[in-house]
This record gives sequence, structure tokens and C-alpha cells, in this order.
Amino acid sequence: MKNKNKNKVFIATSLDGFIADKNGQLDWLFSIPNPDQIDMGYAAFTGQIDALVMGRTTFETVCGFDVDWPYKKPVFVLSRTLTEIPAGYKGKVFLVKGTLTEVLAHIHEQGFHHLYIDGGTTIQSFLKEDLIDEMVITTIPVLLGGGSPLFGDLSATLAFECTGSTIFLDKVVQNHFRRVREDN
Repeated sequence: MKNKNKNKVFIATSLDGFIADKNGQLDWLFSIPNPDQIDMGYAAFTGQIDALVMGRTTFETVCGFDVDWPYKKPVFVLSRTLTEIPAGYKGKVFLVKGTLTEVLAHIHEQGFHHLYIDGGTTIQSFLKEDLIDEMVITTIPVLLGGGSPLFGDLSATLAFECTGSTIFLDKVVQNHFRRVREDN
């Protein structure tokens, strides 16, 4: 029987593989004009997930955006330092602690099985434990020359296959990858 749990990534990187610039900024993500506000598959992707798992830094970054809370699904925030969720996010955001296996077991017990994994350190942690099943990586054609990398060190090679590629706005490339495992 195939595993009903799926952990998926949907993220943008610079051409040189960074998810934030040297100052932790994201403004380069908007360097390609998008007058029609094409979502590049984001709505379809989030329609396939039950909940999000992100790290504290990503949570705080999203809270700092000048927009209403952008998620309609529950968000689980991994943090060793936060002790409570700010009042405006209660009922939408939940703190989780422990090993990734413990955190996933807790989330799955609540009926959430298709998870959107977000945030550089969180994605790297999931990859280190071979817990990512699919990745959608959108490459913005800009070189940052440094910043926060999407990928980090791994103890073993993880094989993925490209299941599709799309070009948006005649400049932005989005690749879909699926983890290749013996039981696939």
C-alpha cells in the first residue's frame, strides 16, 4: 500500500539557488513584471494540500508582510523558541515541537496528510531526513551572489525525477520534481 502522507515543497529560488538575498530580503522575487498577476500554479498547488508546516523565521516573515493572513489552511510552526502564537493568528496557526517524526505524527493524527513544507531551514531539515516527496521549484532568472540557500548538506544522495516544466512570463522556469524511491 502506498503511503497516503505527502510532504510537498513550493518555492522560488534565484538562478544561483538562493531563497532570500544577503539581507534576508525577497524583493528580487518581483523583478520580473507580472501585470496579470499570474499565480504560477500556486492556487492549484495549495488546493492539493491539507495544511502547512513552516519554521519560525518564515512565519515571522509572512507576519511582516503588509497583507491579510494569506493561508486558508492550518499552519503548523516549528519553533524551539516561540512559546505562544500572537493573538491575531490563534486558531489559524499552531506551534509544534519535537523531532520531525513526532511533529508529523501529531499533524497526521489530526487528519492532515498532504503537507506544504515551507521555509529554507525547514525544507533542509525535511530533506536531511528524506521526508520530501515532491518539489515545485520556480527559478527567477536573477543571480543574487549569496543569501539563504534552498539546499544544504545531506548525508546521502536523494534522487528526484522531473515530472514537468513550465515557463511563465517568457522568463521564469518552474520545474516539478518527484522523489524516486524503491516503493514508487
